[in-house]
Amino acid sequence: MQQQHRVIVLGAGYSGAIAAGRLAKRLRREDVAITLVNAEPDFVERVRMHQLAAGQELAPRPFGEMFAGTGVALKYAKVTGVDADRATVAVVGEAGAEELAYDTLVYALGSGWNSRGVPGADEHAHEIAGRPGALRLRERLAALDAGQSVVVVGGGLTGLEAATEFAEARPDLGIALAVRGELADWLSPKGRRHVRKVVDGLGITVHEHSDVTGVAADHVTTADGTTLPAAVTVWTAGFAVHPIAQATTLETTATGRIVVDATMRSVSHPDVYAIGDAALAMGPGDKPLRMSCASGVPTAWQAADAVAARLTGTKPPKTPLRYFNQCVSLGRREGLIQYVTADDRAVRAALTGRLAAVYKELVCKGAAWGVAHPTLGMPARRRPVVRREPRPAPVAGAPAPAAERA
Repeated sequence: MQQQHRVIVLGAGYSGAIAAGRLAKRLRREDVAITLVNAEPDFVERVRMHQLAAGQELAPRPFGEMFAGTGVALKYAKVTGVDADRATVAVVGEAGAEELAYDTLVYALGSGWNSRGVPGADEHAHEIAGRPGALRLRERLAALDAGQSVVVVGGGLTGLEAATEFAEARPDLGIALAVRGELADWLSPKGRRHVRKVVDGLGITVHEHSDVTGVAADHVTTADGTTLPAAVTVWTAGFAVHPIAQATTLETTATGRIVVDATMRSVSHPDVYAIGDAALAMGPGDKPLRMSCASGVPTAWQAADAVAARLTGTKPPKTPLRYFNQCVSLGRREGLIQYVTADDRAVRAALTGRLAAVYKELVCKGAAWGVAHPTLGMPARRRPVVRREPRPAPVAGAPAPAAERA
């Protein structure tokens, strides 16, 4: 009997979970063994971590229920290393340390918060890049007395969503937002006006052109020496990818993202695919895709379809890697849908208000539904594996982008 082709997917965020389910939909179980490795037994809706921190309850989504009957094997373990030359993954779980061998690896370990080396940030700031951090912040916010100050550092999508969520949930607190440039300066004029209206209506103090250079237990300091009181500091000023890839022989950027081709295949190790935040994938205009759920889902589709096509002897399809809009929640009652070009530049059109909040909620629910129903909602045609490509030798010196702009 021919041995099954072993596919291991590392990480079960939006990208990894969707890729595993899509592979199960495309390939026959007798031909392929698919294993999804994740440290936690439940799916984390990362786009809702600001809601969790604000005190809202999120419905549990156990992977055991999601993947029941799909043929995907679940392994709850922490990934500690990848040997891309030997095609093995080191993990630590309930059974202790193990080594898993693969024929194809889908790397989807994602990203976490990035303190950017700012003094005091690691010790004193809170983060909402994952559930443990959001739960710690939730507990801390709940313990604050009326009138105490909370400073959210970072004016991107995460910072805006966090500040507005906290201000709506706790109007008794002094919520401030510290941004490097102008508030929401990447949006269209209509989008900026709406953000300003909502922020002002919620009583949020905005400190523009404020580059935070230090964090202490009760305040933050900006580049011009200004001190902002902060009983709690929430850090949303950027993300960093999981460090494991950079410790391997995989071709990565200076910040550790795996360099891939148009099918999400590693340019140095053809038996490895990278998706989501972990990959440096190029979009329209030869611009790197930004770290986001909006980028992660289509890269998961592309990688899964490419793996299935190459194993079954068909041509890998091409998933459009482009943007349509940016969805921003501004509390539970307000939102903003900023329409963008294919390469993510804001256009004049934007949807605002309650309708935008409903739109954003539907997007979040749709993404979670796609994870919770991994083999539904797409055409079913499981093809037999017709060829088993020998594992190619790593390609030394594969070219990397001259500069990373993600």
